[in-house]
Amino acid sequence: MINKVVSGAEEAIKDISDGATIMLGGFGLCGIPENCIDALVKKNVKNLTCISNNAGVDDFGIGLMLKQRQVKKMISSYVGENAEFERQLLSGELEVDLIPQGTLATRCLAAGYGMPAIFTPAGVGTEVAEGKEIRNFDGKDYLLEYAFDADFAIVKAWKGDAAGNLVFRSTSRNFNPVMAMAGKITIAEVEELVAVGELDPDHIHTPGIYVHRIFQGKDYEKRIEQRTVRVKS
Repeated sequence: MINKVVSGAEEAIKDISDGATIMLGGFGLCGIPENCIDALVKKNVKNLTCISNNAGVDDFGIGLMLKQRQVKKMISSYVGENAEFERQLLSGELEVDLIPQGTLATRCLAAGYGMPAIFTPAGVGTEVAEGKEIRNFDGKDYLLEYAFDADFAIVKAWKGDAAGNLVFRSTSRNFNPVMAMAGKITIAEVEELVAVGELDPDHIHTPGIYVHRIFQGKDYEKRIEQRTVRVKS
């Protein structure tokens, strides 16, 4: 058994350098790799291309890297919670590729499965289709979309073991499993790191074969993206 445990986030991301393409798991602020993002902020790597469902908020998640001007390009599905992202987009400082959410997930899957491309009906007849190959199957048009090519995938799991097997909990089982499959090097931070054999094989969501480095995370904040309360009548 190969022990894939590293000491922490700093060691896990030590070879991420300027210009890298990184996948970051999470949905909103749920299941994001907080420790690795903090380590990337401290390391201050630049010109990153970040593939993530969303761009965090101004003072948390990927928003911290945007604030420090570390991100050259965002490839995302939803970016509506980040004022700094909006400012950089409108000023031309940040390159942005907005992708339908299902297409984002399927391009991750394609990379994980070793498929070079997919065909999808999402975006046909819209700006998304500009400059892309369209093919007709059984009377319906589909766009050709290429699988992602990411240097690193950084994910966060609820539990993991030294072999890299991962279990995700509730909403954190979103883009994390598909991105874990898709990176050339996959880094996993976990809330609880256990010994090999402690995880029920039937409950493992990502087999360790996809994971290259794993560490026990700390100080997770579990923020709520938009807190709402009921008004008393």
